[in-house]
Amino acid sequence: MAVERTLSIIKPDATKRNLTGKINAKFEDAGLRIIAQKRIQLTPAQAGVFYEVHKERPFYGELCDFMASGPVVVQVLEGEGAIAKNREVMGATNPADAAPGTIRAEFAESVGENSVHGSDAPETAAAEIAYYFSGLELVG
Repeated sequence: MAVERTLSIIKPDATKRNLTGKINAKFEDAGLRIIAQKRIQLTPAQAGVFYEVHKERPFYGELCDFMASGPVVVQVLEGEGAIAKNREVMGATNPADAAPGTIRAEFAESVGENSVHGSDAPETAAAEIAYYFSGLELVG
C-alpha cells in the first residue's frame, strides 16, 4: 500500500471540548503521522470556499456557519493508505452508525457536529491540503 497524505480537520465542537489531544492520539495509534498542523479560526466565507462542493445542498449554510463558530485544527496526516485509514478511524458521519472506538462514536455530538473531517480521495486530499498549507509547512 502506498504512503499517502490526507487532510484532517478537528471541528469546533471538538476543539471547544478540548479533545484535540485525544483525537490526535487515535490517529497516531492507528499509524498515521501528523506532518503539519495549525489551529485557525475560519470565516464563513473561507468555510464556504472549502465546502463549495456542498453548495447546492440544504445544509451548506449551516455547515459554513458551524465551521466558523470556533477554532478548528487543520492538519495533514501521512501513512500507508492514509485516506482510508483516516476515514476508518473517524467512523461513519452519523455517530449512531459509527463503529465503537472511532472518533465519531466517542466524541461526535450529532451528524452535523461530528468532531472531524477527512478527505475522501487522493484528488480531494491534494486540493484540501493545498487550501490550508503551503509546501513548506509539510514537514514529514
